[in-house]
Amino acid sequence: MTINIGVIGTGAIGREHIRRCSQVLQNSRVVALNDINRSNCEQVINELGLDAQIYDNAHDLINDTAVQAILVTSWGPTHEEFVLACIKAGKPVFCEKPLAVTAQGCLNIVEAEINAGKKLVQVGFMRPYDSGYRALKEVITRGDIGEPLMLHCAHRNPSVGDAYTTDMAITDTLIHELDVLRWLLNDDYVSAQVIFPRKTRNASSHLRDPQIVLLETTRGTRIDVEIFVNCDYGYDIQCEVVGELGIARLPEPVSVQTRSAAKLSTAILTDWKKRFIDAYDVELQDFIDNVASGEMTGPSAWDGYAAAVAADACVAAQNSGEILPVKMPPKPAFYA
Repeated sequence: MTINIGVIGTGAIGREHIRRCSQVLQNSRVVALNDINRSNCEQVINELGLDAQIYDNAHDLINDTAVQAILVTSWGPTHEEFVLACIKAGKPVFCEKPLAVTAQGCLNIVEAEINAGKKLVQVGFMRPYDSGYRALKEVITRGDIGEPLMLHCAHRNPSVGDAYTTDMAITDTLIHELDVLRWLLNDDYVSAQVIFPRKTRNASSHLRDPQIVLLETTRGTRIDVEIFVNCDYGYDIQCEVVGELGIARLPEPVSVQTRSAAKLSTAILTDWKKRFIDAYDVELQDFIDNVASGEMTGPSAWDGYAAAVAADACVAAQNSGEILPVKMPPKPAFYA
């Protein structure tokens, strides 16, 4: 069964997903495009040789009876509107992060989906599809290292542009850890604190970098995440789980070890897209397969809401310096 897909937003990530659906993945066909700039759609069609209709209005694309599923990869503030429209139309929708730019916006989507009576939303958190994180979760789930007591994590980028702000370290960067660590532990957060070490000279004058986020979960696991977005040396994702019986670490990306010029070395990636390129493929294939089966099993609207609630608390903690509560309501049975 081939799924006819409509894509709203043909920027960088949108184009990558269109390429995947058209050239890499199975049982998918991109048949409709929308972008605030029509020429972007025309360029994608020419570059990839698509036979797709261009819509100047995203809602017309959503309501096209030929479109069976939607990818929302547009500007973040538009996500809530388009996802709600997809739910109203009864169509499965894959929404890149953020699900909405506020926790309330995410909750609006959660409530609309519950009222619709069927799971239709998958959020674009790719890390649970990464083979390394899946292997790490299997170790935790089997109990190989006992109950997790502490997690030491890092999210490092070589550099960011001048438009990157201190709060974006939470909303654009840490948001991935907020989702995947909650998934790894099958546990929610109850408190957050942000502290700022000595600032790197490589950061813009308005940016506080690096920073350390301290989290506590319902079961008492303590988590520290270093966010360092001007680390200079590469794109580096680290996660170490300290358990009662041992320690488990996220595997390093596959890299050839070399001996040359009197050095033993292993290359470090500098491009985040290469670090998780396979996970993106697996993630979107899962969405397509879920649409075909009629059952959504990927990161849910509730997961998007949980990440947004935690992110709001972390941003507030950036400003206050205090330990702040992360107030999550009980998970609805709908998402159990």
